[in-house]
Amino acid sequence: MARNPERRAALVDAGVEVLAREGARGLTFRAVDVEAGVPVGTASNYFTGRDDLLRQIDARLHVRLAPDPEVLRELMTRPRDRSLVTAFMHDLMARATGDRTGYLALLEMRLEATRRPELRASFTKSVRGDLEYGMEFHRDAGLPGGDETVAVLYLTMLGLILEHLTLPGVLDGVLPGITVPEGLVERIVTTVVPEA
Repeated sequence: MARNPERRAALVDAGVEVLAREGARGLTFRAVDVEAGVPVGTASNYFTGRDDLLRQIDARLHVRLAPDPEVLRELMTRPRDRSLVTAFMHDLMARATGDRTGYLALLEMRLEATRRPELRASFTKSVRGDLEYGMEFHRDAGLPGGDETVAVLYLTMLGLILEHLTLPGVLDGVLPGITVPEGLVERIVTTVVPEA
């Protein structure tokens, strides 16, 4: 197994690009090599197989889509109320749209997990860990609402992001006078999160 960490990272990011563009069926070592601009056969020197590549893509997506620590630090200086939750949801939406490729690859991982039990187990664990972390963060930060609030926010924001990134026309004008996605984020938080 090759040990160049920069090359491995570039190959994983190339895998993210291929996965987002071609879906899991198009995610081959050859396609990753072409996307990364490296000689054919390079990816096979860095990953033991497709499952290994998918696991590393999963880990990389968690890094790519994670909140910026500086943004998080700034947000945490604000009062712990509904407006702060709104700011967090706007940040989430901005990260999803800012790395559209990464988020689409994450959606492709979900689809592939429905076909591959071994991926389903590891991907379920990582996504469930993210949800549990969100609940813990919400509680520790003293934000309004509890675990149920976080679970409902998770589900509604997931739906909004899915529609906005894949079929944005579905949401345009669905609620007159509400902008997409910003106004919908505001409406979701107002509906789901109790007043402080």
